[in-house]
Amino acid sequence: MIILLLLLVAPITLSATKYLLGDRQGNWQTADRSSAGLLPTPAEHPDALVRIYAARTVRWRGIFAVHCWIVVKEAHAPNYTRYDYTAWGEPIRVNGFAPDGRWFGVAPQTIASADGAAAANMVPKIRTAVEGYEWRSYGDYRAWPGPNSNTFVTAVLAAVPELRAALPPTAIGKDFPYDSEMFGRTPSGTGFRISLGGYLGLTIGWVEGIEINLLGAVFGIDLRRPALKLPGLGRLGLST
Repeated sequence: MIILLLLLVAPITLSATKYLLGDRQGNWQTADRSSAGLLPTPAEHPDALVRIYAARTVRWRGIFAVHCWIVVKEAHAPNYTRYDYTAWGEPIRVNGFAPDGRWFGVAPQTIASADGAAAANMVPKIRTAVEGYEWRSYGDYRAWPGPNSNTFVTAVLAAVPELRAALPPTAIGKDFPYDSEMFGRTPSGTGFRISLGGYLGLTIGWVEGIEINLLGAVFGIDLRRPALKLPGLGRLGLST
């Protein structure tokens, strides 16, 4: 228990220090939400495309968590489509922000990507998963333990296990049982997960690694691309 408390308190304390010393404390209502320049224009990239992005959430909540979203484009499509799940307005927002836009001032990181024929096969599955997402009614959104934006992206990833993607440990809500099942396969299809309502859980998979979820905080080890996974700080090791 002491070790778990140290693993919980120490990383979050460091993350809080980074927040206090950083530049994310400005007015979130006027924060920059313009493109971060991660995507070419659709005309410059005629192939199909899939991207999963993550960025630290607004204000002090960014100490603990990131917000994740999905961007897709069919081959030769004139525009990208961005999907977010938010606490305001209609839960599933379509093109509410620039596809690779800064999340209230914070530039996103690319969590997973696919292009060409592989992406072309994924895009219809992703759109179907978005349309069939269970927690899509007003009032369904809950920041903690879920369902939230990261729960939504996890559910969509489960529809395209060939993307072989895992959300970062700071994606609080990813371990909420989006399918209302306590036991199941991991989104990548390479392992198994147990979740008690998102409050307590265990994930073991080749893509996801070994993760323990304690009240939304994730501790773990990535074996495929060696790294530690810590609450607040995220991955410490090789990039995803």
